[in-house]
Amino acid sequence: MGGFFGVISKRDCVKDLFFGTDYHSHLGTRRGGMAVFDGESFERAIHNIENSPFRTKFDKDVGEMKGNMGIGCISDYEPQPLIVRSHHGTYAITTVSKINNKDDLIQTIFENGHAHFLEMSGGEINSTELVATMINQKENLIDGIKYALEAVDGSLSLMLMTPKGIYVGRDRFGRTPILIGRDEDGFCVSFENFAYEKLGYEIYKELQPGEIDVITDSDVKLLGQVNGKRKICTFLWIYYGYPSSTYEGINVESMRYRCGACLAKRDKGDVKPDIVAGVPDSGTAHAIGYSNESGIPFSRPFIKYTPTWSRSFMPTKQSMRNVIAKMKLIPILDLIKDKSLLLIDDSIVRGTQLRETTEFLYQNGAKEVHIRPACPPLVYGCKYVNFSRSNSEMELITRRVIAKLEGTEDVADDILKEYTHPDSPKYAAMVEEIRKELNFTSLKYIRLDDMLSSVGIPEEDLCTYCWNGEE
Repeated sequence: MGGFFGVISKRDCVKDLFFGTDYHSHLGTRRGGMAVFDGESFERAIHNIENSPFRTKFDKDVGEMKGNMGIGCISDYEPQPLIVRSHHGTYAITTVSKINNKDDLIQTIFENGHAHFLEMSGGEINSTELVATMINQKENLIDGIKYALEAVDGSLSLMLMTPKGIYVGRDRFGRTPILIGRDEDGFCVSFENFAYEKLGYEIYKELQPGEIDVITDSDVKLLGQVNGKRKICTFLWIYYGYPSSTYEGINVESMRYRCGACLAKRDKGDVKPDIVAGVPDSGTAHAIGYSNESGIPFSRPFIKYTPTWSRSFMPTKQSMRNVIAKMKLIPILDLIKDKSLLLIDDSIVRGTQLRETTEFLYQNGAKEVHIRPACPPLVYGCKYVNFSRSNSEMELITRRVIAKLEGTEDVADDILKEYTHPDSPKYAAMVEEIRKELNFTSLKYIRLDDMLSSVGIPEEDLCTYCWNGEE
């Protein structure tokens, strides 16, 4: 994923930029960056933050940077913001994106004229550089931003800073959010609303899907709209969002309580655990919702050791992610030994980490471990915000199990669809096989309709591709 934050103000903005960007660290901790404009020139700093928090890496930069305008980002992959010199002038740009048609876009650029790209380590082209090059294909910035938003297959939200102001463009399907806050001296742009609230800004507006605005220290002007149906990433509420985050007026923590309550209602006393627990952090609120609805006590049989261990999905190698996931969980034996536990996680992707967590609980004396994922089975790899980070859909445990049940990896789409329907025999067989492979006492996923009702906005406005394959 990734997140960004920007400020334009009548006063020096560096402090607000620093803290506002830092408040997006839960969205990715691989690269961090800030760029500022002081009225005459651009200054930028980018650091690798895989092994150190954003604050520690940028503490020196904050003391040296000055400017009344700036943009910052937390990036899952590519270094950014970039500073670009073009026929539009010099500007800084940062994006939150997943570009599926990158090769086609690059080829089109090459065919249109002489161009080049700098390769990152590993041979990949920086997605933000590609977006900047697309913008530079047009005669003005507005047309360039519209072109980029329309041309990208996947998702793209961007923030572009020029000497005259900050341009923002939200993904044309609204898959990721952009909000604008205001204080007495200017405006800020943020992925997360709580980031600007803590800095003393009040909500000014939330951009609509495909909306393009330009912001100065005194005004926000609507420049245009790229039409597209609303398809907001549902994982913002299930997993990505910080508990205090609110998207489209729906708070993350409240949604997770409702989600857990739906799981409890579907169980209807089928299991009788001693305690309900959540896999920290994103599973915790779901578990509280289950506990409140069912009356079964909520407890924390293991604690995540957060002072040194980073989020487990960030290392590029799966083996290292598994090691970190195991090392950071500290058991509380009094709450595990001889107990029947019902455990809620936000999702099951590959299954490796949750299987090891279950084995960890058994090794520490658990009698039973019942698993209740807070989202339906992931049958399709994410094409839009790269949630599952899978190189192949066969990395998903659902697809491996379906291939085993069908006797082939090449499963027809109509057959695959049967595995997404919670009342079908194929769905039941898949869930039972996953339960056996991961050694759970019982396994019951939340239904898609229950999860969507927990969000509380129209189903057609939410992206459900990874669960049912529907665009």
